[in-house]
Amino acid sequence: MYIAIGKRKENIAEYILYLWQLEDLLRALQFSPEAIYSQLVKPRGLDAAREQELLAWYMDIVNLLQTEDKTEKGHLDHTIHLIEELHGLHLRLMALPAGESYRKLFAALQPELPALRETLAKSETLSTREVSDTELSFRALYAAMLYRIKDDEKGKSAIEDVLQLVSPVIAELASVYRKAEQGEIDLFAGE
Repeated sequence: MYIAIGKRKENIAEYILYLWQLEDLLRALQFSPEAIYSQLVKPRGLDAAREQELLAWYMDIVNLLQTEDKTEKGHLDHTIHLIEELHGLHLRLMALPAGESYRKLFAALQPELPALRETLAKSETLSTREVSDTELSFRALYAAMLYRIKDDEKGKSAIEDVLQLVSPVIAELASVYRKAEQGEIDLFAGE
């Protein structure tokens, strides 16, 4: 919970990827309150009140996964909506003067997107529904993270080169999102 709060304030992309990882971790723990407590809460060495607060937060995520029928796979609507917001920002940056540096980064990635979409579709990390380029980029980052955790060289090498293009695009998008959210930049300046 505390990590998520910090990530949400500082970097929306890291926040989304953290929550996706947490979803998979909760699935691996079979949503068991006892396992969640022993594996995720107790090791933190918090006082009893904070332990209960943290366990309740994890259980809220469990309840959302169950309510949204995502106990076996899929991501919470909350994170998908955030990605949709980021995609809206992507579209604005593609059209507005404030997006010049972002457009350059995205131009390097754009030719690789069809192959990336195909690779992720084959690995079943991409559902059959059409996803935006922004969501595709997040799924590629998450797949790479999973390949690293599993130490899967074949899977990792399938998207490693593209990640060098995806990471800067998502990093820039997250940076602009944070700056816009905090009022540090005006996306419509110079229009």
